[in-house]
Amino acid sequence: MAEENLHVLSALDVAKTQWYHFTTIIIAGMGFFTDAYDLFCISLVTKLLGRIYYHVDRSPKPGTLPPNVAAAVNGVALCGTLAGQLFFGWLGDKMGRKKVYGVTLMLMCVCSIASGFSFGHDAKSVMGTLCFFRFWLGFGIGGDYPLSATIMSEYANKKTRGAFVAAVFAMQGFGILAAGAFSMLVSYVFQLRFKAPAYEVNPIGSTVPQADHVWRIIMMFGAIPALLTYYWRMKMPETARYTALVAHNAKRAAADMSKVLQVEIEAEPQKADQIAEKQKSYGLFSKEFFVQHGLHLLGTTSTWFLLDIAFYSQNLFQKDIFTAIGWIPPAKTMSAIQEVFVIARAQTLIALCSTVPGYWFTVALIDIIGRFTIQIIGFSFMTVFMFALAIPYHYWTKPENRIGFVVMYSLTFFFANFGPNATTFVVPAEIFPARLRSTCHGISAASGKLGAIVGAFGFLYLAQNRDPSKADPGYPPGIGVQYSLLVLGVINLLGLFCTFLVPESKGKSLEDLSGENREAGGASSSKA
Repeated sequence: MAEENLHVLSALDVAKTQWYHFTTIIIAGMGFFTDAYDLFCISLVTKLLGRIYYHVDRSPKPGTLPPNVAAAVNGVALCGTLAGQLFFGWLGDKMGRKKVYGVTLMLMCVCSIASGFSFGHDAKSVMGTLCFFRFWLGFGIGGDYPLSATIMSEYANKKTRGAFVAAVFAMQGFGILAAGAFSMLVSYVFQLRFKAPAYEVNPIGSTVPQADHVWRIIMMFGAIPALLTYYWRMKMPETARYTALVAHNAKRAAADMSKVLQVEIEAEPQKADQIAEKQKSYGLFSKEFFVQHGLHLLGTTSTWFLLDIAFYSQNLFQKDIFTAIGWIPPAKTMSAIQEVFVIARAQTLIALCSTVPGYWFTVALIDIIGRFTIQIIGFSFMTVFMFALAIPYHYWTKPENRIGFVVMYSLTFFFANFGPNATTFVVPAEIFPARLRSTCHGISAASGKLGAIVGAFGFLYLAQNRDPSKADPGYPPGIGVQYSLLVLGVINLLGLFCTFLVPESKGKSLEDLSGENREAGGASSSKA
């Protein structure tokens, strides 16, 4: 019943692609650039942190973070992100998207810089303050998920909405790429300036005192691009859908969008009041929501949860996988700063060849073949490639086959991003009512971060060598990389099945997808 819709919302649905669409992508996307940079740069410096703060005299291997410290450093930002997604998702529906949008960005930038300034020189104080700041960094990052997705979907037209929301998320790819590239640059410059021998040659001399500056600089850099967009983020008007459908101020919505679209839009306050009276204002925990959107929320939460178990375990521990197959030399053959460079180079190559292209394939095709199809394709190929890596795993570990392993491993990243990693972000911003959209996206995203925590904490232990003598110091033996890859393959297969709970949203109005037009056409209203 699209004729029931307000003129301002219909105007947004059919608006031609304009400059404001691209500025919104950049403004919202810079937050995601910072998100990805901050979440994934930690995997580049954990080996360095172990060498600096957990050196053991006369040990045949460089120092490594103890299991509990490694789990905390890798996972605390994810815990903060989960909390932030739930809190800011709820707040975005209560106070409006714009009012809390700047808060999340400033929290990210301040805590990103503070992480680099983690005070103290002994392991306990540095790791403690680093974990504290990274939790609140994650809290800010969490808020950016529901707010950015909701703002972009509510600004976009229905023809290219998927591409615009996916483009915001695709900035993650550039963030991951920037984390690797900047880490390479910093470590290369420090290597030239402060030359050091390999650990096996001189255990103490292999970690120069200036190595402590390397990880701090890498941590802080991610805040700079986001800070540059803060002014424009605060100048954005509130979305018309929130203003008209949740705040019930059609006059303000029409005025804001008239400036954005540069056309005159009729306010229609009487029609807005009529729609507000007729709409069912059921709540999140009501029977009506369960009937209308219960399966949809189950679909968005389950697919994001399963996807992030695989995606984050792959990203955070790819250095361990590359070491296991011999693509990264043994740590003892390198100096501390050299090891950062080698790990960053591997991540940069993966990001450049598979992660970034995967995101932009989604942007190009999501409004052509649809969200559902892309998610099915992504989960299917991720499953196939995981099993193809795991079943003949010992074949891939032979030196002559390592390039093939890296290519196959890269393809799993490509189909994660040309697949569920993008679509699980897009769909929750489209299929729920405006008054619950940010909340439901936050719940879906938080479910994903719960999966990321499982991946980050669980696979840290799971992927350890089955031989206790070959496991990392302080870790119990695990099931090994081969069986860990098999488990990830099964998880991807489950994600494929759960995709059938999620509706296709391509080319439809947000109000038609969420059922708000049907509600407006009803004769009665009910409160939960």
